[in-house]
Amino acid sequence: MAAPGWALLKQSMQVRLADSKDHDAIWCVMEPIIRSGETYALPRDMTREDALAYWFSAALSVYVAEEDGQVLGTYCVRKVRPAGGSHIANCGYMVGPWAAGRGVGRTMCADSIERVRSLGFRGIQYNFVISTNERAIRLYTDLGFAIVGRLPGAFAHPTKGFVDAYVMFLDL
Repeated sequence: MAAPGWALLKQSMQVRLADSKDHDAIWCVMEPIIRSGETYALPRDMTREDALAYWFSAALSVYVAEEDGQVLGTYCVRKVRPAGGSHIANCGYMVGPWAAGRGVGRTMCADSIERVRSLGFRGIQYNFVISTNERAIRLYTDLGFAIVGRLPGAFAHPTKGFVDAYVMFLDL
């Protein structure tokens, strides 16, 4: 379900395939998210090189959302599993803190749904959505994802202690 003003947001932001020229901008998006340790199960002291290698690994396609030439967010797509699970996609999203609340996450998520559908995937699975990431959970459910599993205390949140993580799924 699209939010009011969705068409305007979609027109003002462009989502495109990322390349090595985007590394600095993507690191600017990634670094505060990794350092906070609140939404991704990545080492909080992860280096720039390790973070970019993780995000751009051979199994991933990486995209950026930009407006007026400024990268506001990034997302990646991969197969959730090889062989028998290769028809299900997995995506990860990061929005620069300075761009929060502007529809960047919604734009990227909607773009990823259409992109993986056009590639022939039959569903999208998010393996580890942190239960305290209420903004992301609300977005995903608004776009049709369902919580299909709960991992009790699976994530060590830096300020809230051990919190649940969810597995979420969208049937395409």
